[in-house]
Amino acid sequence: MLTANLINNNIPRLKPQDSVSKALQLISDFKLTHLPVVSDHKFLGLISEDDLLDVDEDDQQGGSIEFLQESLVQGAVPEDAHFLIAVNCSIQFDTNIVPVINAEKEYVGAINTSDLLRALGNFSGANEIGGIIELEMERSQFAISEISRIVESNDCTILHLNTIVHPETGMLTVTLHINKREIATVIASFERYDYHVSFYFGIHQFENEIESNYRNFMHYLDI
Repeated sequence: MLTANLINNNIPRLKPQDSVSKALQLISDFKLTHLPVVSDHKFLGLISEDDLLDVDEDDQQGGSIEFLQESLVQGAVPEDAHFLIAVNCSIQFDTNIVPVINAEKEYVGAINTSDLLRALGNFSGANEIGGIIELEMERSQFAISEISRIVESNDCTILHLNTIVHPETGMLTVTLHINKREIATVIASFERYDYHVSFYFGIHQFENEIESNYRNFMHYLDI
């Protein structure tokens, strides 16, 4: 999904001539941390609520935001970029909106981080029913083909795979989202191949089978 597909046209924009008080009111009304400042369709930058609050009360009443241009945050993403670039921009500049610009640096619109979170959830398969298995391993041990083979040998399919490197230990965490919640046999297969399963979420079918066998055995004794 491209950033252009996530633009929210309800997010207001400011002009350099707008007053500090107007900017603060819009930020409060729309519950934003920043607002884009645009002049003749050109994106000048993001103005933050913190910078606006630092302005003297007298300037807030009648002063324009033009004198704050040196404080503007130069955070924006191209309209043809993948939406994950916008996620990174939001994190980097600690803002809950991400401006979108075209090749001429013209302001196209802005993305709300709530829409980014929704897109990220869909991208990661969070709306799919299934189980989650987390593996911890050395980076040299990571082989997608073998991990896929183990999952598929249990009649399951990987819906999503994500990797994170621990910054201190260098260990790799591999998170698998599979299409079934009954994950006991998959966990057993990974452990049989010496993978360390650090976390899982799903139905541990082995426990259900033990309970079922116990009930059957007790019923047999009563006969």
